Amino acid sequence: MAQFHVIAGASETNVYPDVRKISVADVFAALREGLDDFWDKPSHYVFLCLIYPIVGLVLIRWTSGANLVPLLFPLMSGFALVGPFAALGLYEISRRRELHLDTSWKHALEVRQSPAIPSILAVGVMLVVFFIAWILVAQALYTNIFGPQAPESISAFMNQVFNTPEGQRMILLGNGIGFVFALVVLCTTVVAFPVLLDRDVGALAAVVTSVKAVVANPIPMAVWGLIVAALLLVGFLTLFVGLAVFIPVLGHATWHLYRKVVVPAPNDASMMSR
Repeated sequence: MAQFHVIAGASETNVYPDVRKISVADVFAALREGLDDFWDKPSHYVFLCLIYPIVGLVLIRWTSGANLVPLLFPLMSGFALVGPFAALGLYEISRRRELHLDTSWKHALEVRQSPAIPSILAVGVMLVVFFIAWILVAQALYTNIFGPQAPESISAFMNQVFNTPEGQRMILLGNGIGFVFALVVLCTTVVAFPVLLDRDVGALAAVVTSVKAVVANPIPMAVWGLIVAALLLVGFLTLFVGLAVFIPVLGHATWHLYRKVVVPAPNDASMMSR
């Protein structure tokens, strides 16, 4: 029964929320609303999300030895693959603000009390599997092109990547493969976690709803994906400090994107009051 609940949620049968078409303007509106949520109590959210730049710096330190240098970029970019799961607390804050409830940062941890937590964890495990698969593929790609021997130094590795034909091939193939991973994560989880936080429909229905949202709105969702990628890139280029702002804004905006693209449940008081 527990396994069934993870798949189908509280209902005995799978319930798939309906999605609607949105415009690119709706995507930017969701981003503005996410920024508004962030500015409501920014100190709380920056405090919550300091873990992201800290983790980024840990990744740099971890890969500072030459043996792990080739994995630095895959780790940094792959970090975004688990972002939708890591932003659960931000969705909860936006949900509470929508309901005019207390939005103190401590409430971000209340997601652990959600009846859908088994399904949330199941989708989270799926993202972790994607992350591990991406790291293994990236490692295999480097080994296939440059061989099993690690670079002598960081400067030697940079020279390999940017000044050799093999490096150019690795950049091209690596970015292409990374795009496929990012696309799969976007399609399967763009609104999956907000769906589960809002209604206990099960992991399968949440993933299917995300896929339906992307299929129904390919251009707006592509724009959303580009916005996420651009902000994360800027965050990385600012030595991860920018992530302390961009991650919470994107997390809050994801909740509002969910509200725009997924048809509310019939008993959704928060939407009926609008």
